[in-house]
Amino acid sequence: MKMLYFAWLKTKTGVSEESVTPPAEVTKVSELLAWQQARGPAFADAFADLTALRVAVNQEYAGPDDQVAADDEIAFFPPVTGG
Repeated sequence: MKMLYFAWLKTKTGVSEESVTPPAEVTKVSELLAWQQARGPAFADAFADLTALRVAVNQEYAGPDDQVAADDEIAFFPPVTGG
């Protein structure tokens, strides 16, 4: 699974992108977020307030119940406002 981190998520985690292999039981966005929170202090901090971030799976906005798979690209980013 390819993970992309944008804005303050990149700063807090210390990575802009990585390839990871979550446990097999991680099949939904909500489970992936919980797994991210448990990866260590930097990830716990970055993913502490889930209302302050958005998730895209394969470049499509995704909700907590959307499915994720091993070959997906997952992006994490803060809400975006227009101007």
